[in-house]
Amino acid sequence: MDRDRARSFAIVVGAYAVALGAAIATGALVGSRSPVLTVLAADLVATLVIFASSMALANSSMYDAYWSAVPPVIGLYWASAPPGSEAVPARQAIVLALVFAWGIRLTWNWARGWPGLHHEDWRYVDLRENTNAPYWLISLTGIHYFPTLQVFLACLPLYPALAIGSRPLGGLDAIAALVTAGAVALETIADEQLRSFNLAKQPGEICTRGLWAWLRHPNYLGEILFWWGLWLFGVAAAPDWYWSVIGPLAITAMFLFASIPMLDRRNVARRPGYAEFMKRVPGLVPRRRLR
Repeated sequence: MDRDRARSFAIVVGAYAVALGAAIATGALVGSRSPVLTVLAADLVATLVIFASSMALANSSMYDAYWSAVPPVIGLYWASAPPGSEAVPARQAIVLALVFAWGIRLTWNWARGWPGLHHEDWRYVDLRENTNAPYWLISLTGIHYFPTLQVFLACLPLYPALAIGSRPLGGLDAIAALVTAGAVALETIADEQLRSFNLAKQPGEICTRGLWAWLRHPNYLGEILFWWGLWLFGVAAAPDWYWSVIGPLAITAMFLFASIPMLDRRNVARRPGYAEFMKRVPGLVPRRRLR
Protein backbone atom coordinates (compact mmCIF):
# COMPACT_ATOMS: atom_id res chain seq x y z
CA MET A 1 0.00 0.00 0.00
CA ASP A 2 1.43 3.40 -0.98
CA ARG A 3 1.89 6.13 1.60
CA ASP A 4 -0.95 8.33 0.33
CA ARG A 5 -3.44 5.47 0.42
CA ALA A 6 -2.30 4.39 3.89
CA ARG A 7 -2.73 7.97 5.12
CA SER A 8 -6.21 8.09 3.59
CA PHE A 9 -7.25 4.90 5.37
CA ALA A 10 -5.88 6.23 8.66
CA ILE A 11 -8.00 9.38 8.28
CA VAL A 12 -11.12 7.34 7.47
CA VAL A 13 -10.57 4.97 10.40
CA GLY A 14 -10.02 7.94 12.70
CA ALA A 15 -13.21 9.64 11.52
CA TYR A 16 -15.24 6.47 12.00
CA ALA A 17 -13.77 5.97 15.47
CA VAL A 18 -14.91 9.48 16.40
CA ALA A 19 -18.34 8.72 14.92
CA LEU A 20 -18.57 5.54 16.99
CA GLY A 21 -17.61 7.45 20.13
CA ALA A 22 -20.26 10.06 19.37
CA ALA A 23 -22.84 7.31 18.83
CA ILE A 24 -21.98 5.66 22.15
CA ALA A 25 -22.19 9.00 23.96
CA THR A 26 -25.55 9.69 22.32
CA GLY A 27 -26.83 6.26 23.34
CA ALA A 28 -25.78 6.87 26.93
CA LEU A 29 -27.49 10.26 26.91
CA VAL A 30 -30.73 8.99 25.36
CA GLY A 31 -30.82 5.83 27.48
CA SER A 32 -31.99 2.35 26.60
CA ARG A 33 -35.70 2.51 27.45
CA SER A 34 -36.47 2.45 23.72
CA PRO A 35 -33.61 0.62 21.99
CA VAL A 36 -34.94 1.38 18.50
CA LEU A 37 -35.04 5.14 19.10
CA THR A 38 -31.67 4.97 20.87
CA VAL A 39 -30.12 3.42 17.76
CA LEU A 40 -31.81 5.99 15.51
CA ALA A 41 -30.47 8.91 17.56
CA ALA A 42 -26.96 7.42 17.70
CA ASP A 43 -27.05 6.68 13.97
CA LEU A 44 -28.03 10.25 13.10
CA VAL A 45 -25.27 11.72 15.27
CA ALA A 46 -22.64 9.35 13.86
CA THR A 47 -23.72 10.28 10.33
CA LEU A 48 -23.35 13.96 11.20
CA VAL A 49 -19.75 13.30 12.27
CA ILE A 50 -18.98 11.60 8.96
CA PHE A 51 -20.68 14.45 7.10
CA ALA A 52 -18.48 16.96 8.91
CA SER A 53 -15.43 14.90 7.92
CA SER A 54 -16.63 14.81 4.32
CA MET A 55 -16.99 18.58 4.22
CA ALA A 56 -13.66 19.19 5.93
CA LEU A 57 -11.89 17.00 3.38
CA ALA A 58 -14.08 18.06 0.42
CA ASN A 59 -14.73 14.39 -0.32
CA SER A 60 -18.16 12.78 0.15
CA SER A 61 -16.66 9.33 -0.40
CA MET A 62 -15.86 9.45 3.32
CA TYR A 63 -19.39 8.11 3.71
CA ASP A 64 -18.99 5.08 1.41
CA ALA A 65 -18.03 2.58 4.12
CA TYR A 66 -20.89 3.65 6.41
CA TRP A 67 -23.47 1.52 4.58
CA SER A 68 -21.72 -1.74 5.45
CA ALA A 69 -20.06 -0.76 8.73
CA VAL A 70 -23.15 0.24 10.71
CA PRO A 71 -25.56 -2.76 10.50
CA PRO A 72 -23.22 -5.13 12.40
CA VAL A 73 -22.89 -2.53 15.17
CA ILE A 74 -26.66 -2.06 15.33
CA GLY A 75 -27.20 -5.82 15.40
CA LEU A 76 -24.65 -6.33 18.15
CA TYR A 77 -26.22 -3.61 20.30
CA TRP A 78 -29.74 -5.02 19.98
CA ALA A 79 -28.54 -8.58 20.60
CA SER A 80 -26.61 -7.58 23.72
CA ALA A 81 -29.32 -5.49 25.36
CA PRO A 82 -32.70 -7.23 24.96
CA PRO A 83 -35.40 -5.30 26.89
CA GLY A 84 -37.24 -8.07 28.69
CA SER A 85 -38.37 -10.71 26.23
CA GLU A 86 -35.81 -13.41 25.62
CA ALA A 87 -34.67 -13.81 22.06
CA VAL A 88 -33.77 -17.25 20.73
CA PRO A 89 -29.97 -17.65 21.07
CA ALA A 90 -29.69 -19.87 17.99
CA ARG A 91 -31.48 -17.27 15.87
CA GLN A 92 -29.30 -14.52 17.33
CA ALA A 93 -26.15 -16.44 16.40
CA ILE A 94 -27.31 -17.16 12.85
CA VAL A 95 -28.47 -13.62 12.15
CA LEU A 96 -25.39 -11.97 13.65
CA ALA A 97 -23.09 -14.31 11.73
CA LEU A 98 -24.81 -13.44 8.45
CA VAL A 99 -24.85 -9.70 9.15
CA PHE A 100 -21.17 -9.70 10.10
CA ALA A 101 -20.27 -11.82 7.06
CA TRP A 102 -22.12 -9.37 4.82
CA GLY A 103 -20.65 -6.29 6.51
CA ILE A 104 -17.05 -7.49 6.59
CA ARG A 105 -17.14 -8.70 3.00
CA LEU A 106 -18.72 -5.54 1.62
CA THR A 107 -16.39 -3.27 3.60
CA TRP A 108 -13.37 -5.26 2.43
CA ASN A 109 -14.57 -5.08 -1.16
CA TRP A 110 -14.80 -1.30 -0.83
CA ALA A 111 -11.43 -0.97 0.92
CA ARG A 112 -9.36 -2.96 -1.55
CA GLY A 113 -10.69 -0.99 -4.49
CA TRP A 114 -10.62 2.47 -2.92
CA PRO A 115 -7.76 4.58 -4.32
CA GLY A 116 -7.67 7.04 -1.43
CA LEU A 117 -8.88 10.52 -0.56
CA HIS A 118 -7.63 11.98 -3.83
CA HIS A 119 -10.55 10.10 -5.45
CA GLU A 120 -14.26 10.86 -5.10
CA ASP A 121 -17.10 8.68 -6.36
CA TRP A 122 -18.34 9.82 -9.79
CA ARG A 123 -21.90 10.20 -8.50
CA TYR A 124 -20.81 12.80 -5.95
CA VAL A 125 -18.71 14.62 -8.52
CA ASP A 126 -21.72 14.74 -10.84
CA LEU A 127 -23.92 16.16 -8.08
CA ARG A 128 -21.24 18.69 -7.12
CA GLU A 129 -20.83 19.93 -10.69
CA ASN A 130 -24.36 19.69 -12.08
CA THR A 131 -26.72 21.11 -9.50
CA ASN A 132 -27.82 24.59 -8.55
CA ALA A 133 -28.48 23.81 -4.89
CA PRO A 134 -25.73 24.29 -2.28
CA TYR A 135 -23.58 21.17 -2.35
CA TRP A 136 -23.35 20.95 1.45
CA LEU A 137 -27.14 20.59 1.59
CA ILE A 138 -27.16 17.92 -1.12
CA SER A 139 -24.36 16.07 0.66
CA LEU A 140 -26.04 16.26 4.07
CA THR A 141 -29.50 15.17 2.93
CA GLY A 142 -28.96 13.07 -0.19
CA ILE A 143 -25.53 11.49 0.26
CA HIS A 144 -25.44 11.09 4.05
CA TYR A 145 -28.81 11.12 5.78
CA PHE A 146 -30.90 9.55 3.00
CA PRO A 147 -28.94 6.26 2.89
CA THR A 148 -28.49 6.30 6.67
CA LEU A 149 -32.26 6.37 7.13
CA GLN A 150 -32.74 3.71 4.47
CA VAL A 151 -30.31 1.35 6.16
CA PHE A 152 -31.88 2.09 9.55
CA LEU A 153 -35.31 1.13 8.18
CA ALA A 154 -33.85 -1.99 6.59
CA CYS A 155 -32.26 -2.94 9.93
CA LEU A 156 -35.57 -2.76 11.82
CA PRO A 157 -36.26 -6.52 11.35
CA LEU A 158 -33.06 -7.17 13.29
CA TYR A 159 -34.73 -5.88 16.43
CA PRO A 160 -37.34 -8.66 16.74
CA ALA A 161 -34.84 -11.23 15.44
CA LEU A 162 -32.15 -10.29 17.95
CA ALA A 163 -33.91 -8.72 20.92
CA ILE A 164 -37.60 -9.45 21.46
CA GLY A 165 -38.76 -12.26 19.18
CA SER A 166 -39.21 -15.40 21.26
CA ARG A 167 -40.79 -17.70 18.67
CA PRO A 168 -38.73 -20.89 18.22
CA LEU A 169 -36.74 -21.52 15.06
CA GLY A 170 -38.86 -22.84 12.23
CA GLY A 171 -39.22 -23.22 8.51
CA LEU A 172 -39.32 -19.49 7.85
CA ASP A 173 -35.95 -19.12 9.56
CA ALA A 174 -34.54 -21.78 7.22
CA ILE A 175 -35.86 -19.87 4.21
CA ALA A 176 -34.48 -16.62 5.63
CA ALA A 177 -31.06 -18.19 6.13
CA LEU A 178 -31.03 -19.53 2.56
CA VAL A 179 -32.04 -16.16 1.11
CA THR A 180 -29.58 -14.16 3.20
CA ALA A 181 -26.61 -16.51 2.80
CA GLY A 182 -27.40 -16.90 -0.89
CA ALA A 183 -27.46 -13.12 -1.25
CA VAL A 184 -24.01 -12.77 0.34
CA ALA A 185 -22.69 -15.52 -1.93
CA LEU A 186 -24.25 -13.88 -4.99
CA GLU A 187 -22.69 -10.52 -4.18
CA THR A 188 -19.32 -12.13 -3.50
CA ILE A 189 -19.24 -14.04 -6.78
CA ALA A 190 -20.46 -11.04 -8.77
CA ASP A 191 -17.90 -8.68 -7.22
CA GLU A 192 -15.04 -11.14 -7.77
CA GLN A 193 -16.03 -11.65 -11.41
CA LEU A 194 -16.24 -7.90 -11.96
CA ARG A 195 -12.92 -7.30 -10.21
CA SER A 196 -11.22 -9.91 -12.38
CA PHE A 197 -12.73 -8.32 -15.49
CA ASN A 198 -11.68 -4.80 -14.50
CA LEU A 199 -8.06 -5.84 -14.06
CA ALA A 200 -7.75 -6.68 -17.77
CA LYS A 201 -10.57 -4.80 -19.51
CA GLN A 202 -10.13 -2.60 -22.53
CA PRO A 203 -11.59 0.94 -22.57
CA GLY A 204 -15.34 0.79 -23.14
CA GLU A 205 -15.49 -3.00 -22.80
CA ILE A 206 -18.61 -4.50 -21.18
CA CYS A 207 -18.39 -7.27 -18.59
CA THR A 208 -20.22 -10.37 -19.83
CA ARG A 209 -18.50 -12.94 -17.61
CA GLY A 210 -20.34 -15.39 -15.41
CA LEU A 211 -23.29 -13.78 -13.65
CA TRP A 212 -22.78 -10.61 -15.64
CA ALA A 213 -23.79 -12.45 -18.81
CA TRP A 214 -27.22 -13.03 -17.30
CA LEU A 215 -27.77 -9.78 -15.40
CA ARG A 216 -26.47 -6.25 -15.71
CA HIS A 217 -26.44 -5.82 -11.91
CA PRO A 218 -26.10 -9.18 -10.12
CA ASN A 219 -24.35 -7.50 -7.17
CA TYR A 220 -27.36 -5.21 -6.69
CA LEU A 221 -29.67 -8.22 -6.79
CA GLY A 222 -27.62 -9.79 -4.01
CA GLU A 223 -27.83 -6.61 -1.96
CA ILE A 224 -31.61 -6.43 -2.32
CA LEU A 225 -32.06 -10.10 -1.40
CA PHE A 226 -29.90 -9.67 1.71
CA TRP A 227 -32.32 -7.15 3.22
CA TRP A 228 -35.35 -9.25 2.30
CA GLY A 229 -33.70 -12.18 4.06
CA LEU A 230 -33.29 -10.13 7.23
CA TRP A 231 -36.96 -9.17 7.07
CA LEU A 232 -37.90 -12.86 6.89
CA PHE A 233 -35.87 -13.45 10.06
CA GLY A 234 -37.72 -10.61 11.78
CA VAL A 235 -41.14 -11.97 10.80
CA ALA A 236 -40.10 -15.48 11.86
CA ALA A 237 -39.16 -14.15 15.30
CA ALA A 238 -42.17 -11.84 15.75
CA PRO A 239 -44.91 -11.97 13.07
CA ASP A 240 -46.46 -8.70 14.26
CA TRP A 241 -43.32 -6.95 12.97
CA TYR A 242 -44.45 -7.62 9.39
CA TRP A 243 -44.72 -3.82 8.93
CA SER A 244 -40.92 -3.60 8.97
CA VAL A 245 -41.20 -4.60 5.31
CA ILE A 246 -40.85 -0.86 4.70
CA GLY A 247 -37.09 -1.43 5.06
CA PRO A 248 -36.46 -3.87 2.22
CA LEU A 249 -39.07 -2.07 0.12
CA ALA A 250 -37.14 1.19 0.53
CA ILE A 251 -33.87 -0.51 -0.42
CA THR A 252 -35.47 -2.16 -3.46
CA ALA A 253 -36.99 1.14 -4.60
CA MET A 254 -33.64 2.91 -4.27
CA PHE A 255 -31.91 0.41 -6.55
CA LEU A 256 -34.78 0.24 -9.06
CA PHE A 257 -35.42 3.95 -9.39
CA ALA A 258 -32.09 5.59 -8.52
CA SER A 259 -28.95 3.45 -8.48
CA ILE A 260 -29.63 1.26 -11.52
CA PRO A 261 -30.95 4.01 -13.85
CA MET A 262 -28.06 6.28 -12.86
CA LEU A 263 -25.44 3.60 -13.54
CA ASP A 264 -27.09 2.51 -16.79
CA ARG A 265 -27.12 6.09 -18.10
CA ARG A 266 -23.43 6.44 -17.28
CA ASN A 267 -22.59 3.18 -19.01
CA VAL A 268 -24.57 4.13 -22.12
CA ALA A 269 -22.61 7.38 -22.31
CA ARG A 270 -19.20 5.72 -21.77
CA ARG A 271 -19.48 2.28 -23.39
CA PRO A 272 -20.35 1.81 -27.07
CA GLY A 273 -22.88 -0.96 -27.44
CA TYR A 274 -24.20 -0.74 -23.88
CA ALA A 275 -27.64 0.43 -25.03
CA GLU A 276 -27.93 -2.70 -27.16
CA PHE A 277 -26.56 -4.76 -24.27
CA MET A 278 -29.38 -3.42 -22.10
CA LYS A 279 -31.93 -4.75 -24.57
CA ARG A 280 -30.47 -8.26 -24.36
CA VAL A 281 -29.52 -8.51 -20.71
CA PRO A 282 -32.02 -7.69 -17.92
CA GLY A 283 -31.12 -5.58 -14.92
CA LEU A 284 -32.11 -7.72 -11.93
CA VAL A 285 -34.36 -10.62 -12.91
CA PRO A 286 -32.71 -13.31 -15.08
CA ARG A 287 -34.62 -14.56 -18.06
CA ARG A 288 -34.08 -17.07 -20.80
CA ARG A 289 -31.41 -15.68 -23.07
CA LEU A 290 -32.39 -14.94 -26.64
CA ARG A 291 -30.29 -16.20 -29.52
